[in-house]
Amino acid sequence: MPERLMNELRAALAAGRSQLEYLRDLGFDEIPATPRAVAVTALATGRESLAEIRAELGDCQRCGLGRTRQCLVFGVGNPDARLVLVGEAPGREEDEKGEPFVGEAGRLLDRILLALGLHPDEVYICNVLKCRPPNNRDPEPDEVATCEPFLIRQLSAIRPEVIVALGRFAIQTLLQSKAPISRVRGSWQQYQGIPLMPTYHPAYLLRNPSSKRDVWADMKQVMARLQADSANRP
Repeated sequence: MPERLMNELRAALAAGRSQLEYLRDLGFDEIPATPRAVAVTALATGRESLAEIRAELGDCQRCGLGRTRQCLVFGVGNPDARLVLVGEAPGREEDEKGEPFVGEAGRLLDRILLALGLHPDEVYICNVLKCRPPNNRDPEPDEVATCEPFLIRQLSAIRPEVIVALGRFAIQTLLQSKAPISRVRGSWQQYQGIPLMPTYHPAYLLRNPSSKRDVWADMKQVMARLQADSANRP
């Protein structure tokens, strides 16, 4: 893990400890840990494997989507990937096959990666949600709150150098912001201390081919960052 990321994680944990101590001074003896807080701690310690996280999910029924999905869609790719791509939620074909980005949008994403010199097996691809919302509606806040900790734990296991957030909902969820995608795409952000590049979802590109140029520019920034990180390694 890059030293800068480790320093940011140590600082975040130290800030959390200080906040807990302050609350205890106010008389709060027990402060329950939220799933997200537990997941952030996992990101710092990195003690889990993807297989362990998937096993814990099991036949997940933690929210209502467990009753309507066909397959839980965990993620696919290299468990040691330097690059992780995060979408919103599974669609119909993903729900049927149990893998993310297997439809027409996924095939376009594969072509983009290959054009950049990346084989899809070199990266890791997943979604904020592991189950398809009915009729592909936007995820509900409680569904995100239930599922996002598992995404954080996936990132802890993989320890990527860069994240690419694909599409409006994934971007707004990961950045905890309602800023329109047009305002943030192409500019570096951070998620859990990891550099994040927001860009358009491949499904959007199928409807708006002229935006492929924007995504290409965004992904070239990602490749430049990965190459610079490689050059700076001892």
